[in-house]
Amino acid sequence: MKLMFASDIHGSLPATERVLDIFAHSQARWLIILGDVLYHGPRNALPEGYAPAQVAERLNEVAAQIITVRGNCDSEVDQMLLHFPLMAPWQQVLLPSGRLFLTHGHLYSPEQPPALAAGDILASGHTHIPVAEQRGEIVVFNPGSVSIPKGVFPASYGMLDDDVLTIHALADGKVIADVAITP
Repeated sequence: MKLMFASDIHGSLPATERVLDIFAHSQARWLIILGDVLYHGPRNALPEGYAPAQVAERLNEVAAQIITVRGNCDSEVDQMLLHFPLMAPWQQVLLPSGRLFLTHGHLYSPEQPPALAAGDILASGHTHIPVAEQRGEIVVFNPGSVSIPKGVFPASYGMLDDDVLTIHALADGKVIADVAITP
């Protein structure tokens, strides 16, 4: 199964347009959004092209293909604009190789993980810093932010294709990091 990951959109319409274009051409079955969809939050500067209502409209066009979790900047008011569930603090997707535990990163994180089994994947956003690595018996995956990247990293998104998680630069698709998920 091929999956696409985006996190920390923070209401950026240009980032959303780029994500949706990549998703449309990726042949991914699902677009997984790891929180902070519409609002930029009080600690972040306004992202380029801040237009949360238009972001909601564009994402609603593919609502049936979105799996998402609530970020620390997401609210019940945001849910009123979206045609897909946003309020779950975590989700799980079962893969042949293990469980994909989806969370934003402010409740569960690599430093405060939920109970996970060997072969599971902890996928989160929140830090805006891309990570794809094996840590002990689990894989830690953070696709970074599509709108407000931090550190030395560009805006980025993730893909799961076959048994490899990959992080790509949003602008040019260049691979930033990858990790195999087979035990």
